[in-house]
Amino acid sequence: MAIISDETKFDADKLPADVIGIAADVGRHDSGMHYHQKGQLLYAPEGCMSFALSHSMCVLPPTKAVWIPANTPHRAFMTNVVAYRSLYFDCDKFPCPEDIMMIKVDELLRALINKMAMWPWDKPKSETLHTTALFWESFYEAHQQAFSLPLPTEKRLIKFSEQVKKPDFLAPDLQTLSKKIGASSKTITRLFKKETGMSYQEWKQQWRVLKSIELLCENTQVSDVAFQLDFSSDSAFISFFKKQVGQTPLAFIKQKQNKK
Repeated sequence: MAIISDETKFDADKLPADVIGIAADVGRHDSGMHYHQKGQLLYAPEGCMSFALSHSMCVLPPTKAVWIPANTPHRAFMTNVVAYRSLYFDCDKFPCPEDIMMIKVDELLRALINKMAMWPWDKPKSETLHTTALFWESFYEAHQQAFSLPLPTEKRLIKFSEQVKKPDFLAPDLQTLSKKIGASSKTITRLFKKETGMSYQEWKQQWRVLKSIELLCENTQVSDVAFQLDFSSDSAFISFFKKQVGQTPLAFIKQKQNKK
């Protein structure tokens, strides 16, 4: 069994196979913070999901997959129907990365993930060896990318960091944040630089990148994304997105649709 629903009781760590794959279509979903003893590759061929690590947020568009090392606390959020594939590996048996990695999924890797996600959980090991070897070869050849956002942990910003993880969060301007937490703009800038390596304005720009990817994955119109994220015009948003992501919003949408 590999295709699961919300009612399926599933725990990859309780299954004995070296490789466990699952496939599912999920609407609004919050996995809660959890971890696995196995390493996990998470891929969403349709839709877009966000996930939180202990001190960062990430967005996973349809052209990317993320590797989550064993015993790494994480939490996945899905606000619309998402088709996702997940592979779990016994890292005593495979060359699993020790760090979180986000990679670009090419056609070969996509086909391998889809195939392995559909494997029966009791599939004989002898029938998985060649495909699994090809998977790891393709995995390590994949181009690494980053769509993550570090979160501050300083006590005055803990509540703010928790709010960032909510699907409806919108980053305020510096003056508004200053009033909310009762600290000067200068202090907030200093704290963000110390905690995240970025000033608040730089952090907000990175948040805008991730939020725009999430909204475009949900088929939000470019003009609506520009409005929600407080850009002065559609052209200003398009220019910003191209500079940050390397392609226009429309090119990103077309690439996403071609992956279906």
